[in-house]
Amino acid sequence: MARHHSPSMLCNRIALSGLIASIALVASAVAAQPSASPTLEDVAYQDCLSLARRQPEDGFAHAQTWSETGGGLPAAHCAALALIELKHYADAAARLEALLPLAQKQVPHLSVQLLDQAANAWLLADQPQRAKALLDIALQASPDQADLLIDRALASAALQDHSAAAADLSRALTLDPTRAEAYALRASARRHLKDFGGAMEDAETALAIEPRLPEGLLERGILRAQTGDRSGARADLIQLRMIAPDSPAAETAGRVIEQMDVRAE
Repeated sequence: MARHHSPSMLCNRIALSGLIASIALVASAVAAQPSASPTLEDVAYQDCLSLARRQPEDGFAHAQTWSETGGGLPAAHCAALALIELKHYADAAARLEALLPLAQKQVPHLSVQLLDQAANAWLLADQPQRAKALLDIALQASPDQADLLIDRALASAALQDHSAAAADLSRALTLDPTRAEAYALRASARRHLKDFGGAMEDAETALAIEPRLPEGLLERGILRAQTGDRSGARADLIQLRMIAPDSPAAETAGRVIEQMDVRAE
């Protein structure tokens, strides 16, 4: 996670549960070859993933044992995902990255997704430069994937390159203009670039698409606070903390409220 004291685009987007959920969506396909019906290996892989999500320590141990008895790519991938659940992000990222040559041979059609998983794990490990390098490769192979562009924007924002982040988000929104989170993230990038009018427009668009989006409420709340609309800012930030009390965005909202109160005093 980003460790900046000011609100950051990275902490707005990457809530751990959401990232793990997105990784899990791809995980179910990474080791499976296209087939008419699930194989025994497919079933074993799904069982391993399920255990890794429910009981990650047991899931990791199971994956290690399976790997030692010929589990191959599915077992290694399951072990890496269990490590993400255990918050051993750097170890998980390194394992996922190490799987790329094997994935390229066995499931080349899923290599881009694996690159994205490894990059997201590096983001969680506070290593955005490594994440961006992998996402650059992924986007060379698949330049029209909005998710990859959004993830690279996160890496760029963590590196304080908000111009690059805004450019990637604009491209992502050209590909898919319904992505509320991308509008909220671009609002953050534009706010850092001092384009406050554009930032507010993006925050409002994000909330028009998804009225309870925590990141949209955060950005609008910050922008309202900066323009002196303390009551509007407080309403947005309190609503955010009620909707997603344990999220990074809620933590940032709490700091903004405290800063407003100090200024008022």
